[in-house]
Amino acid sequence: MFATIKEWAVQNGVEVTTVQQQMLQAHQNMVLETNKHMNLTAITNPQEFAIKHIIDSLTLLPYIPHTATTLADIGTGAGYPGLVLAIMRSDLHVTLLDSTRKRIDFLQETAKTLGLTNVECLHARAEELAPTGTKFDVCTARAVAGMDKLAKWVLPITKPGGIFLAMKGPNVQEELDAAQKILAKRGGTIQTVDKVEISAGILHSIVVVQRN
Repeated sequence: MFATIKEWAVQNGVEVTTVQQQMLQAHQNMVLETNKHMNLTAITNPQEFAIKHIIDSLTLLPYIPHTATTLADIGTGAGYPGLVLAIMRSDLHVTLLDSTRKRIDFLQETAKTLGLTNVECLHARAEELAPTGTKFDVCTARAVAGMDKLAKWVLPITKPGGIFLAMKGPNVQEELDAAQKILAKRGGTIQTVDKVEISAGILHSIVVVQRN
């Protein structure tokens, strides 16, 4: 499995240390073990897991500014991409948000087991944070909702000058066109839409939205 990740990392100029590899492997093992009695993922084949969860999460690394200090992962589920980013960027304080208490409990235990001191797990929805004034340098969301809904939920908790990274399927333009008005209303501007190949023939889109 990690030969696949290492090969991708080398090809894409991403350094994955031995310690990080071990932590990514441990996270995967905990997800698959817990998945036997809790719905965390439909992907249980190790190779497919590595590609569609871990490598997919790693594709966000080049988009996160080195100056960023806080990141929120909305609807984090089993911790993808948020926990992977916390493993790879120990300088980031990563907040994992999910509306399901069991998932948050799992993530808290996982972060503790991995010794991740830069992770905070919140049983909450993004829209519940907006009234508190909490804002982040970077927000991420993967397979959570359409861009129109994400704009309403995520942009209010993204700092001015910060970025929102939405992970989408390969065909996203129609969805983005439909969300343009609400994005503008919430102070968001689409900076770029990049198609990334996480494995041969498997393409995903990364939508980079700047918070004005």
